[in-house]
Amino acid sequence: MNEHLIDELSQLIWDYHHLNHPLEKSDLILALGSNDTRVAEHAADLFLQGWAPRLMFSGNVGALTRGKFSKSEAETFADIAVSKGVPREAILIEPNSTNTGENIQFSRRVLTEHGLDPQSFIVVQKPYMERRAYATFMKNWPGKHILISSPPSDWTTYPTAELPKDLVINIMVGDLQRIRDYPAKGFQIEQEISAEVWQAYEQLIALGYDKHLIH
Repeated sequence: MNEHLIDELSQLIWDYHHLNHPLEKSDLILALGSNDTRVAEHAADLFLQGWAPRLMFSGNVGALTRGKFSKSEAETFADIAVSKGVPREAILIEPNSTNTGENIQFSRRVLTEHGLDPQSFIVVQKPYMERRAYATFMKNWPGKHILISSPPSDWTTYPTAELPKDLVINIMVGDLQRIRDYPAKGFQIEQEISAEVWQAYEQLIALGYDKHLIH
């Protein structure tokens, strides 16, 4: 299989998923749970740099983390943040959501229970889920000021032994399909997808990267 072609196609989709939002001081950093603990580390770094006075972690167990952690994603990520120096009292936890829509809906509920109504958010997610996180948040909680951030990385260095390249490509391809299809289901706002990016998607599927598609 042509690894150079696969990397070229993957780079196109990787770049599309990035929103490259410049950071601004915000009311809350909301980190969405996942199988990538670098998200927790990045969210903690943003808090420690003073970008927001509170840090929230959201997530129970998803398809990619079942059996990976001994606690919910949110609790696991919160422990990582505390280990990096974030005060436990600055952290809120939403440990029940199992998808991105629930991340937003359930986090909103927890914030309301604490008497909080943040107007501006820095939402932290994996690099290749930036756009999907944004589109989902805008659909589920319109009217807020949302910036998306992710652990600094590029396509060539992001995959790891725990998150191998083939798995990441399959997930990126599946998330692109969801960006196209989920607005019609009421899950996300519409996002434009260029012909070049969609052609890369179709080529990767033809090369066998179809393991994360919805049918």
